Amino acid sequence: MAVSINPAAPHHLPSFITAPDNTDVLMVVMSMILVLAVVMFGVLFFRLHTLPERIAHKSQKVQFEIVAVLGLISLFTHMHIFWIAGLLLALVELPDFGGTLGRIAGSIEKLAGIKPGEGAAEVPLKTGGDLHHGDGVAGAPPAVEELHGHGGRPTLSVKKPANIRATEKEPGRA
Repeated sequence: MAVSINPAAPHHLPSFITAPDNTDVLMVVMSMILVLAVVMFGVLFFRLHTLPERIAHKSQKVQFEIVAVLGLISLFTHMHIFWIAGLLLALVELPDFGGTLGRIAGSIEKLAGIKPGEGAAEVPLKTGGDLHHGDGVAGAPPAVEELHGHGGRPTLSVKKPANIRATEKEPGRA
C-alpha cells in the first residue's frame, strides 16, 4: 500500500518531516545536543563552584579546609554568601603566625641555653602546694637591679630572684 500525501499539504515537504514509522532524525540529534548541553553546564557549574578551593589549595592547610567547608555549605544550602565568603577568604593571603611564633620560641630557648624544641619537655609543673611563702609567688615583683640611661633614654634592668629557675612556669599560668 502506497502512502499518499494529503491534498491540502504542500507538494515539497521539508527534510525534517518524516514519514510514518520512520526515525525522526531531528529529534534524535536535538536530544543528543540537549544531553551534551546539560552535562557541559553541570561541569561548568561545578568547576566554577570549586574555584575558591582551587585558589586556596596553594595556601595554608587550615585556610584551605575552611574554604572547602564554606563551599560545601554553599552547595548544599544554596546560600551563595558562603561561596562568596570562601572566595574572599581564598583570595586573601593570611599571615603565617605559626612560623613567626616558632622562630621567636626557638630564639628564646637559645637565649635560655636550652636546645631548640626541648623547652617544653624540660619544664616541670609546679603545683600550689610545692610553693613556700615568698618563693616566687605569682604576681610578686622582681627585684630591680639598676636604673640607668642608654642613649638618653632610661632603661630598667630587672634581676630575677635567685630562688626561681628560668625554666619553671608560674602556677597561675600553667
